[in-house]
Amino acid sequence: MTTHQDFQPGEGSISAERAVENLMAQYSYFADAGDFAGLGELFADGEYTFQGQVFRGRDEVTKFTGGTLFLHDGRPGTKHVLSNTTIEVDAAGETARARAYYTVFQSLPDFPLQAVGGGEYRDTFQRVAGQWRFTRREVTADMFGDMSRLMEPPR
Repeated sequence: MTTHQDFQPGEGSISAERAVENLMAQYSYFADAGDFAGLGELFADGEYTFQGQVFRGRDEVTKFTGGTLFLHDGRPGTKHVLSNTTIEVDAAGETARARAYYTVFQSLPDFPLQAVGGGEYRDTFQRVAGQWRFTRREVTADMFGDMSRLMEPPR
């Protein structure tokens, strides 16, 4: 299983926009690897909302994602694809906002490749000790395919 240590967004000489974009991509890699601890770590000091439900901090996000997504041989069999990404960094280079559409594709041995869901991410970020961090991710799902192999039904 991939761990969050495998994908650490570095600052180096990249722009703030690229660092934020890398962090957004890191979320997709963790989700597709079934690395719920990695997802939780991205929100260690942040907030994650999904369809109006609010989860704060590492433990709540790890518990929510781990209790929601189905794993097949340790992974969900998905690829999250981001598009139409916009990133705005404040003049001081300490906070940023981003929006992106996402599409989730899934393929399993007995489930042919297909788009199973989509929606929009609205994110805010802050640079803390030189590293960009999520402060908030709002997930809106508004496109649905066959999600029977992806998520537990809402309770």
